[in-house]
Amino acid sequence: MTTTHNDFIAEALHCAGLDLNSSTYEVVSSNRSFGGVHCRIKHVAKTTHCDMIIGVYLPPSVLTDDNSKAPALYWLSGLTCTDQNFLQKAGAIQKASELGLVLICPDTSPRGENVANDDGYDLGQGAGFYLDATQEPWAKNYHMYSYVTEELIEICQEILPISNKRSISGHSMGGHGALTVALKNPEKYQSVSAFSPLCNPSNVPWGQKAFNNYLGDNKLDWEKYDATQLLENALERLPLLIDQGKDDEFLQEHLSTEVFAQACNQHNHPATIRMQTGYDHSYFFIASFIDEHLEHHAKALNLL
Repeated sequence: MTTTHNDFIAEALHCAGLDLNSSTYEVVSSNRSFGGVHCRIKHVAKTTHCDMIIGVYLPPSVLTDDNSKAPALYWLSGLTCTDQNFLQKAGAIQKASELGLVLICPDTSPRGENVANDDGYDLGQGAGFYLDATQEPWAKNYHMYSYVTEELIEICQEILPISNKRSISGHSMGGHGALTVALKNPEKYQSVSAFSPLCNPSNVPWGQKAFNNYLGDNKLDWEKYDATQLLENALERLPLLIDQGKDDEFLQEHLSTEVFAQACNQHNHPATIRMQTGYDHSYFFIASFIDEHLEHHAKALNLL
């Protein structure tokens, strides 16, 4: 009997412990890739009070029936993105397959008809900024910080074949999220990296718009989600890698890479910050250096 694509996917997900007919989550799509499986998992999130979708890549090393587990890299995407952008555009899957690294990509915000939104691309759905909103109309749903640091980890530990070792990375708004999440929760992650992150959002237009709407006008509340501000009292020094394109159209107005580098020096926070000549803000940039980021995390996760 010939094994079909769907047969393989079903068997692989079954071996990985994923039930296609679970009442608590749903595998809404799946694809075979580099010997492993990419899938999108939908669940009702308690923190954001809406359906959330998680993009996942499971390498072939965990698609067996011997209870194999692997460490995971959590990737936080940027403005306007969903769970799909990184897994489709970054070229990360081949290297993750070789390393035996699970990739986990949450959405960038809560979504749905009953979720507050805005006409601008930099606020509302697609622009959660990985914080816990306190202001209306955002306070009910926009709790992406708690979702990423608590609920996402809990559900992934429950349903995926992953170990308790994890790292975190992201791009742009997601780079901001990765830096702040890691600085505030170093015990949960082995390493952190970022592409083109918003390093000092309290002092740039994107961050000021988001923080004022989500958190109100008390700038002390903003500092809790500002990587540059968090460096001073960071409890641990996780291995940190940042790549920033010198030709990034958002570099001067929004990203504050030099400010963050100066703060790292001031507070003796070890960081490798690479300014890449000729590169912009796009996924072409990410794809050019993603293997080095995956290796950065693989070393911290004892895969290399």
